[in-house]
Amino acid sequence: MFMSVKSRILQELRSHSAVLSGEQLSAMLGVSRVSVWKHIHKLKALGYEIRIFANGYQLINSPDVIYPWEFPNRESNFIYHPEVPSTMDIAKQLARKQCPEFTVVIAERQTRGRGRLNREWLSDAGGLYFTMVLRPQIPLLFSSRINFLASLTLTHILREMLQIEAMVKWPNDILVNGRKISGMLSELETEADRILFINIGIGINVNNDPTRAEPTASSLKLIAGKEISRKELLSRFLDKFEYQMKHADFDAIISEWKNVAVTLNRHVRIVTNTGESQGIAVDVDENGALVLKLRDGSYKKVVYGDCFHQG
Repeated sequence: MFMSVKSRILQELRSHSAVLSGEQLSAMLGVSRVSVWKHIHKLKALGYEIRIFANGYQLINSPDVIYPWEFPNRESNFIYHPEVPSTMDIAKQLARKQCPEFTVVIAERQTRGRGRLNREWLSDAGGLYFTMVLRPQIPLLFSSRINFLASLTLTHILREMLQIEAMVKWPNDILVNGRKISGMLSELETEADRILFINIGIGINVNNDPTRAEPTASSLKLIAGKEISRKELLSRFLDKFEYQMKHADFDAIISEWKNVAVTLNRHVRIVTNTGESQGIAVDVDENGALVLKLRDGSYKKVVYGDCFHQG
């Protein structure tokens, strides 16, 4: 497992409460004392509170940052940018160049973040905005279940970590108290009937405040009344989602998703690129399509679109 010098320095400082000398760190890491000194000062410039004594170094506090070295088991496949137009665009380029599975592209801010139907996803500082490159060995027919697994996993993580009643809104939004916390977007490329990659982009309102631009949205900080560790949230989600990708029962994902769904049994309006439909959302089928009961009593399946709850 690749670990950068910064990651290894932080690991050693965090595991020792006492002061560690430059000589000790140099011996532990197999690098020169000058290299240790340079990395220590770089970390301090990035916001890490490291006290420098005549006899060594001591880590006092770490900022809530999402640099690759904060995820040492993922560092080699963790692509960080302070600001990009869209993590989805970068991930697509990397996927087409055969980047490893579970490469994660993450940014502090996006200038052209995308939501469904080419809508803009506001990406202010303080949120989490990332895209995962996945290469699942599953039938093409099951590809939509990956999206449902991602939103289901994140919902469970939010419930466990913050003790809040996170719910899913079809197709992949996450709401708390009826307000949007997270949205997801996926892109799929295939060859014949084989999945080349599925990229899932996720935006989570963590410590930002989206309410000025989106009155129906909220953030985890606003709900919890305190700052939330983005690093802990992201680490928990990535670890659990990667585990689920390897071990989940894909035949049971939709039924599990419905257990935490807020869309079913209510009147909804679904907007697509070709028009809109209204009706009672009565079910989600095995491939993720929303089943609507229309006013005339007939049924219609909607595979993709933006969902608006009407009551």
